[in-house]
Amino acid sequence: MLHEAEFWVAVAFVILLGVFGYFGVHRIILKALDTRSDRIRKELDDARRLKEEALKLVAEYRARRESAEREAQDIVASAKAEAERIAVEAKAKMEDFVARRTKSAENKITQAELQAVADVRAAAADAAVAAATSVLSQTVKGSVADGLLEKGIKDVREKLN
Repeated sequence: MLHEAEFWVAVAFVILLGVFGYFGVHRIILKALDTRSDRIRKELDDARRLKEEALKLVAEYRARRESAEREAQDIVASAKAEAERIAVEAKAKMEDFVARRTKSAENKITQAELQAVADVRAAAADAAVAAATSVLSQTVKGSVADGLLEKGIKDVREKLN
């Protein structure tokens, strides 16, 4: 048995374990394992915390998106309502504009008619004055004719204008 290699390997192993025990290697190994276990536990806790934060952020962004979609729908609806209101106002303004332009045109036509009547009267008065002047100048002569002529012209102009 002393000549067998397995025996000496076993003896060397037991001596190595004794040396490790004497120098406290088992404590160092256990401490390293505990440290590694704590670090892994912290990483797992951080991972859980980060996962929870990510889930909260996802929920928050979904809520924001839904809110933004609702707001966009409200904006579109109000824009449509505003466009309809503007169209109704524009139609009313157009109708008012057409009515005012029609009334203005009618007023201009009435004024043109009145001006035409006044022009015809003035032309008739001028023709009557010219005819009276011609008739009186041929029939009446002298200073009496000139006085009558001037008086008649004044009377005719005052009555016709």
